[in-house]
Amino acid sequence: MIQALLPLALLVLGVPSAAQSAEEFRNPLLDSGPDPWIVRDGATYYYMNTLGNRLALRRTRDLTRLAEAPEVTVWTPPARGANAQSIWAPELHRIGGKWYLYYTAAASGQDNDAHRGIFVLENAGRDPMRGMWIDRGRLKTARTGIDGTSFAYRGRRYFAYSAYDGPDSVLRIVRMANPWTLTGPETTVARPDRAWERQGGRQIVEGPEFLQGPKGTLYLTYSGSACWSDGYALGLLRAPAGSDPLDAAAWTKAAEPILSTTPSEGVFAPGHNGFFTTPAGETWIVYHANPAPAMGCSARRSPRIQRVRWDGDTPVLDKAAGVVRPLARPR
Repeated sequence: MIQALLPLALLVLGVPSAAQSAEEFRNPLLDSGPDPWIVRDGATYYYMNTLGNRLALRRTRDLTRLAEAPEVTVWTPPARGANAQSIWAPELHRIGGKWYLYYTAAASGQDNDAHRGIFVLENAGRDPMRGMWIDRGRLKTARTGIDGTSFAYRGRRYFAYSAYDGPDSVLRIVRMANPWTLTGPETTVARPDRAWERQGGRQIVEGPEFLQGPKGTLYLTYSGSACWSDGYALGLLRAPAGSDPLDAAAWTKAAEPILSTTPSEGVFAPGHNGFFTTPAGETWIVYHANPAPAMGCSARRSPRIQRVRWDGDTPVLDKAAGVVRPLARPR
C-alpha cells in the first residue's frame, strides 16, 4: 500500500550504478516539463505539459524515448479574453469517441487567482494532433481555480479541480452533464489542514488526479504546499469502493505525503501527477520534480515516471526513483 496510508516497508532500492540494460531507463523523460500528463490510446501514448503560451502534444509508442518525439502545437490562445494567458496544467482525455483538452488559463490583463479558470477544447477527429479544436469555453465552476480533471466512476462522469477559498486552495468535485458542462452542487473533499500542505507561505492543495483500484476503491492524489517550496509533495485521499465521490465524509486523507523530496534520488519538490496504464495492464504514475533544491516553479521541473503496483485494491509506490538507478521499462 502507499506508505502514507498504512505502514508497509518500501521496496529495497538497488545500489546506484552506471550500468543500464536495454530493458531499463532513467528519469527524467525530458529536461523540462512542468505539470506533465500522459494518456494512452491503443499502443500510442500522448504527452503534454505546461508551456505557458500554447498547448502542444508529443506522440510515441515508447515513453522512454519521449525526447525523440516531435512537439506539435495544437492550439494557441486568443490575444484577449478570459483564456488569453498563463496556459497551465493541460490534460488530454478521450471521452465518448472525441478528444477533450482541459487547461487552466487567466484573463488578459488579469493574471491573478481571481481571474483563473479551467477551459475545455473538443476535437471530433481520430488524431488529436490534427483536425479542428472547438473551444467549448470555461467550465462554470462555483469558484475560480486551477488544475481541472475529469473522471468516470460507476457510470457517471465527474470533474475535480483546485478552488480558491479565502486564504486556502481546496479540492472540489462536481458531476458533469457532458464533458464541458457541470451539473449540481460542488463538494469540497480536502483542505490544506496538515503542516506539510502549508510550506512556502501558502496553504495549498491542488492538481487532483483520480485513480481506481482493481476492486473499485477510489483514490485522489494531489499536490500540497507552494510549488516554489521544496516541501511541495504528493498527498492521497481514499474512499471505499462504491462510495459517492460527492460525499465528503467518504474520503480519508493520508497523514503524510506519498512522494516527497528525496535528495538521495535526485528528486526535489515532486508534484502534479497523473496516472496511465500500459498495454500489458501495468499502472504507472507521471509527475514532475526539480533536479536540485531551491529551484522553485521554473521550467527546470522535469517529467518522471515509475510503476505503481497493487496489493489487492491498495496501490504500492516506492519513494521517488529512477534518476540514480535505472528502472524497468513500461511494458
